[in-house]
Amino acid sequence: MKHIVLFDMDGTLIDSGLDITLSINHVREECYHLEPLSVQAVIDAINAPVRNLSEIFYSQSVYEQKARDLFEEHYYDQCIQNVAPYGGICDLLSTLNKNNIILGVATNAPSQFAKRMLNHLKMDDFFQLILGANDVEEPKPHPQMLNHHLKHYNYRSGTDNAWMIGDNSKDMEAAARAGIKGIFAGWGFSSQGVGDYYASTPESLLDIITKKG
Repeated sequence: MKHIVLFDMDGTLIDSGLDITLSINHVREECYHLEPLSVQAVIDAINAPVRNLSEIFYSQSVYEQKARDLFEEHYYDQCIQNVAPYGGICDLLSTLNKNNIILGVATNAPSQFAKRMLNHLKMDDFFQLILGANDVEEPKPHPQMLNHHLKHYNYRSGTDNAWMIGDNSKDMEAAARAGIKGIFAGWGFSSQGVGDYYASTPESLLDIITKKG
C-alpha cells in the first residue's frame, strides 16, 4: 500500500505573497500606471473562487501578452527574494519522507518558478514530481494535474491512500474530481476553507495523514 501526499505550493508550502505582489505592482506601474496593491488584496484575489485576475490586477479584461512577459521577467528574480517555507513545513516534509510517504507538488504557478523557489529553499529534494500549470492542458480545479501525479506513482484506487493539501477551493475541487481526499491548509494564504479534512497547522496535518492512513 502506497501513501501519496500532493501539495499546492503558494500559500501552502511557502509564503510567496510579498514577491508575487511586488511583481504585480511592477507590471501595474510600468504597463498601466496604476497604484500599487497591498499583499492582502493580492492574496484575497488569488484565493477567490471566481475571479478575473487580469481585471483585478491590471484593469484589463484580458491578460495582455506584454503584461505576462513583464511579470515573468520580473518575477524570475523577484520570486526568491522574500519567499520562505511556513513554520513547521520542512519538519513535516522530513517526517513524511522518513515514513516512506510519496510527496509531490501540484501548483497552478508555472513550473519554472515553482522549481526555482523550491530549489532556492532547499525543499525540492523532498518531492518526486513538481508540476505546474504549464505542464498540463487544464490547471486546477481540473483534476488533470493530480491525475498525472497519481499515474506517475502507479496509484491504485481502493488500495493506496492519497491526499491533496491546499489553501484554496480549487485544490479541494481538484482532489474531489480526482477521487482523492482533500485537506484544507489553514495556516497559509487563507485560514477559512472546507475540504474532507481541515488542518490548522502542519503538525495537525501530520496527525490527519498518519491517523487516516
